[in-house]
Amino acid sequence: MNSYFKGWAKPGPVPPEAAQPPDVPQDETLDAISGHFRIFQLRKGHRFSTDDVLTAWYGTSWAPSPRTVLDLGSGIGSVGMIAAWRLPGARFVTVEAQDESVRLARKSAAYNGLGDRYEIRKGDLRDAGVLGPDERFDLILGSPPYFPPGSGIEGDHPQKIACRFEMRGDIGDYCAAAARHLAPGGVFACVFPEDQRQRLEASARLASLSLVRRRPVVFREGEAPLVGLFLLTRRDDLPEGFREQTWVEPPLVIRTQTGAVHPEYAAVKLAVGFPP
Repeated sequence: MNSYFKGWAKPGPVPPEAAQPPDVPQDETLDAISGHFRIFQLRKGHRFSTDDVLTAWYGTSWAPSPRTVLDLGSGIGSVGMIAAWRLPGARFVTVEAQDESVRLARKSAAYNGLGDRYEIRKGDLRDAGVLGPDERFDLILGSPPYFPPGSGIEGDHPQKIACRFEMRGDIGDYCAAAARHLAPGGVFACVFPEDQRQRLEASARLASLSLVRRRPVVFREGEAPLVGLFLLTRRDDLPEGFREQTWVEPPLVIRTQTGAVHPEYAAVKLAVGFPP
């Protein structure tokens, strides 16, 4: 067992594409993400987060057998690849505008043996040409940036800035893109700050989406939720009396007051191929 596969991994043989670990450049790392899947990341750039893990888990939990999946603003591929590990029968399209992130995502997809069921498109999700007008998806995922440009410290790397700040669209653009490309009965799952939930709700209404479920996320037991997980669908797919109803789930707790992984989040990690 080489250094890239130390520790826990999904039972079974390492896939042929990953049998020989590649030479990893000094400015990159190769890290576990789901089961035997690995992801290439820049040491000093954007690196996948708990928010990404939760987005993939939430979407695939409420859409466990989609045929087609779209990942909007897919970055280095963390949300999409976790979902692809969870949904081995689904076909994926991901959309990302940053050259460096696309390069890393394509490298990871090839390494994980995703082949022709995982298509990575370089482009801006707001541009009409990046997705065909007739393309429809059973599940759409998104981990959008949270903050308008200039509203905080933007960081020292272009990848980090674009992941945190709305340089290429905001939650309204994500909702609009999801509404255009959801298949009948499909769902859009995303993560967004709890204290900005009104922005998400307003964007959903403008895009003719209904917020059907949401789950607040508490990062330390006893504290207020910082982000929420949201599940939306097309308003026209719902009976009229249900279009304004949202089921609010109990908060998902990440860590106990002592800092240990909470049993709820341990179960989430197991579900996406991580040890508890």
